[in-house]
Amino acid sequence: MQATTRSSLLFRASAHIGGSRPRVLFLGSYPPRECGIATFTEDIRGAYDLLAGEPSDVIAITEDGRSYDYPPCVVTEIRRDDRRSYLEAAQFANDHSADVVNVQHEYGLFGGERGEYLLDFLAALKKPVVVTLHTTLPKPDERMRFVTRELCNRSDASVVLAYTGRRILEERYDIDPRKIEVILHGVPDVPLRSSRHFKRRMGLGDQTVLSSFGLLSRGKGIEFVIDALPSIFAQHPNAVYLLLGETHPEVKRREGETYRESLWQRVEQLGLGDRVRFIDHYMQDEEVVEYLEATDVYVSPSLDPDQIVSGTLSYAVACGRVVVATASAYARELLADGRGVTVPFRDSASIATAVSSVLSDPQLRSSIETTAYRFGRAMTWPRVARGYQHTFAAAMDRKAIAIGRSASLERAASKLWNDTLARRTASVGESVSSH
Repeated sequence: MQATTRSSLLFRASAHIGGSRPRVLFLGSYPPRECGIATFTEDIRGAYDLLAGEPSDVIAITEDGRSYDYPPCVVTEIRRDDRRSYLEAAQFANDHSADVVNVQHEYGLFGGERGEYLLDFLAALKKPVVVTLHTTLPKPDERMRFVTRELCNRSDASVVLAYTGRRILEERYDIDPRKIEVILHGVPDVPLRSSRHFKRRMGLGDQTVLSSFGLLSRGKGIEFVIDALPSIFAQHPNAVYLLLGETHPEVKRREGETYRESLWQRVEQLGLGDRVRFIDHYMQDEEVVEYLEATDVYVSPSLDPDQIVSGTLSYAVACGRVVVATASAYARELLADGRGVTVPFRDSASIATAVSSVLSDPQLRSSIETTAYRFGRAMTWPRVARGYQHTFAAAMDRKAIAIGRSASLERAASKLWNDTLARRTASVGESVSSH
């Protein structure tokens, strides 16, 4: 989907800002590939293009053996495991009219050990580069630490999507804090509205709606939500649970639908088949927003304590919905100060208690919704685009200074060499004359 046709739910029109508006070449996965980074790359590109007033281009990273019907904005590809294609893409970027390159980085997205092939691209790239790190692990192995340090050191700026990410880069990877920018995950710009209208429009009547969404995999911890449902339903007889989204394509290729099938088997064992719905397809942003607006409590039972960012959590907060989430690094930051509820990992009883408590206390629910929504205003895509605009401009300035210093050193070295050569020549001449 092109930026010019992106939904106004996601990118409300805003006046172009003054100052430098660098032209950007984005590098990352891209739709129709189905993955979170692809969606993010499309969204930040769309938001930035509206801000800058002109379209930008994309270099798409593509798995070997796969092909996609990319839109025209994708001007070339990198084959994930073809090391030569990284160098070819760098040369393409050097010849491109863009002022700066923005790399959307996730471990596993790029080829080589810990994605080290991306370092080849950066080494050959002559333009300013900003890397957006979607994962920053606090306990990296030696190779991950090396690759991550090189990614940041070879870039002119590194963007993290949470303040916890900045602290991790500084403390665990020894990255220069002056090169780290925190730009929160972008979210749709929607008004705060009651779920009642949206539930009726989607055929859910006056039911209390719990939901979870995202590309399904075992690390999502959905089984712990399902085991919490009997207790929740006993206290709230009109509640239903919606599991939204298809199985992650990589998971589906490896193991088919075994995880989804095991979840449904558990639903039937508990006798909940008439109150749980699995909506099994890939969801565009607009559809995600519609379901979130019909949701009363959004549940995120991730099993990863080091999760540093979650688009699903960000979107739920932006829509002003109550979020109950396991206490990952990102959830603790995002849901702090009354913006949501965190619970222990792998603990169905705690999930049930938290959800039921919120649903039984209208005042608490209203307070969380309002507090979350207000915080989400700082994360709307137009604001995120402005953050990137300033970061791109700063990266260009930093690159220009570095080039200037390098040129000065070269000139100084050249002058030193010329002076030394002149002295040697004069000394030889004097020696010849004396004989």
